[in-house]
Amino acid sequence: MKVSLIVAMDNERGIGKNNDLMWHLPADMKFFKETSTGHIVVTGRKNYDSIPERFRPLPNRENAVLTRNADYKAPGAIIFPSLEACLEHYRNETERTVYIIGGGQIYKEVMDLGVLDEMFITHVNHTYGADTFFPNFDESEWNVELVFQQEADEKHAVSFEVKKYTKK
Repeated sequence: MKVSLIVAMDNERGIGKNNDLMWHLPADMKFFKETSTGHIVVTGRKNYDSIPERFRPLPNRENAVLTRNADYKAPGAIIFPSLEACLEHYRNETERTVYIIGGGQIYKEVMDLGVLDEMFITHVNHTYGADTFFPNFDESEWNVELVFQQEADEKHAVSFEVKKYTKK
């Protein structure tokens, strides 16, 4: 099983505010879609609920939602009571990558478990006053490569770069 993570964060490691995205970056959304299509996406319930209903479950991906609420319903998604239970379910997966897609608590849990093989982090060159943040990590434990850069333009109010972190 390959476990990866995808996140976009601002200059202060902010990833969300009021359970919502803080920016509109079409090239980053395209990257997310292209990278995760055909794979498994794992998200916490609050993050899943923040996805506009017309996009739930995320198409062409197996959606896994983490919640302690045994009565929670997410048609088209698989519900797990914990990240550990989810990862156990997919432990023999060899064809698809398990992508952790948020939110903040789930990112912290997967990093604390030490099971990540790689991370795709979009570094957004702005500060948004977030209320949810990506956890700190020791960059010396990762090989880093630039995937692509996007300058500010008519579709992107700010510039950003996507980096791939591979566990050493």
